[in-house]
Amino acid sequence: MHQVSVVLRADREYEFTVHADEIAGLTGEAARAWLLAEFEALECTPSNPMGKVLILDVILNVAKYAGEARFAQGGDWARRFAACVGVALDRPAVRVDVPAFVVG
Repeated sequence: MHQVSVVLRADREYEFTVHADEIAGLTGEAARAWLLAEFEALECTPSNPMGKVLILDVILNVAKYAGEARFAQGGDWARRFAACVGVALDRPAVRVDVPAFVVG
């Protein structure tokens, strides 16, 4: 199980609980591939255009460029994002803080 929180504004945080059945068969590699595909699809701008794009930058930018509406709806896309973040980082709890640009 993973707890993923996404902060898009100081007063707005969205929490997702990802259960084992939702990530059954999802590998770290597949999770990272989904996040990278969304990074490209959303036309995210890398934080550091001079070097390799780190997975934390990908996660933060995908959350930022996806916009609050996707997380507020709590639909399939937001749940997939939470599942992929939890699996890619292999952490039971993750906080994606877009304004502070920190994943903790």
